[in-house]
Amino acid sequence: MNASLDIVAVGMVTAVGLDAPSSCAAMRAGIDGFGETRFTIPGGDWLIGAPVPLPRAWVGEKRMAHLAGGAICEVFDAMPQARGRTALMLCVPEDGRPGRPVRDYALLLRRIAEIVEVEAHSRSRVIAHGRPSGIVALDHARRLLAADEAEYVMLVGIDSYLTPHTIAHYLNQRRLLTNDNPNGFIAGEAAAAVLCAKPGRGNLELYGIGLARENAFIYNPQDLPLRGEGMISAYRAALNEAGAQMHQVGYRIADLIGEHYWFKQSTLAVSRVTRVVREFMDIWSPTESVGNVGAAVVPLMLGMAYTAAQKNYAGGNSVLIEASSDAGACGAAIFRGRR
Repeated sequence: MNASLDIVAVGMVTAVGLDAPSSCAAMRAGIDGFGETRFTIPGGDWLIGAPVPLPRAWVGEKRMAHLAGGAICEVFDAMPQARGRTALMLCVPEDGRPGRPVRDYALLLRRIAEIVEVEAHSRSRVIAHGRPSGIVALDHARRLLAADEAEYVMLVGIDSYLTPHTIAHYLNQRRLLTNDNPNGFIAGEAAAAVLCAKPGRGNLELYGIGLARENAFIYNPQDLPLRGEGMISAYRAALNEAGAQMHQVGYRIADLIGEHYWFKQSTLAVSRVTRVVREFMDIWSPTESVGNVGAAVVPLMLGMAYTAAQKNYAGGNSVLIEASSDAGACGAAIFRGRR
């Protein structure tokens, strides 16, 4: 697949900002949105999380619709000509994840359409693969654009781990960061939107995508040792399509949500595919500021890369973005900036 696309506008609603410029500035400065939540942990302390400071205390589906609507409206404010001509790729939690904030995604799409005052495009779809959903959505987006089935495609990631059933489940699994569990993640929520168009219209272009599956996933029942084969395959596929080698990549952005497993997976992938040693390659992760935001993370990382390229503070002219899920789905994408 040689079709490509450009990122032309981004929008964000996060724990550290209600738009992309403030969110990216806060993440670049190392500011976090962590604070006490309304959930308690064993012992009676309040759980630390990263909620979005919305002006109203919306919950559930209504909250998710307003989060997504804010990010989408920011994009349309920047690119008003895209209104009514944009297919939506809605990136959401994987099926079966306990406590998902939304169950009826058709209804969510209708609510979002009402908030942003735009009718749903016939090619819009829901992609439910959790954190790597955005990488899958990129592949769909470039195919739609190449086939002239949409003039613009918008990737919208929306997710929240701050629901009662989700918190209870991950506390029971000892997956959340608490005083007695340093190997855990901080539950967050966010929405991010990325507008894509055919190449030549933006300053950040897609050059390669890799999708694969890890057998030794974090929940694997056989207790297989992690060798990073899934992410290694995703890296190699993205690099091959981009016609690049790992040492030529400027920097990386990864969904390192906090647990040791994900750091090990990423380190194994880099070490296995690198043939020419470099002194240093920077790695960014939005989760240091906003916690685990699930399916919102890839659009959020794409927004970080776009903003860094636009404002000339990127860690290089090319970036590798990676994401993986608890079920073993792995994805990587390589973008290059246009000078």
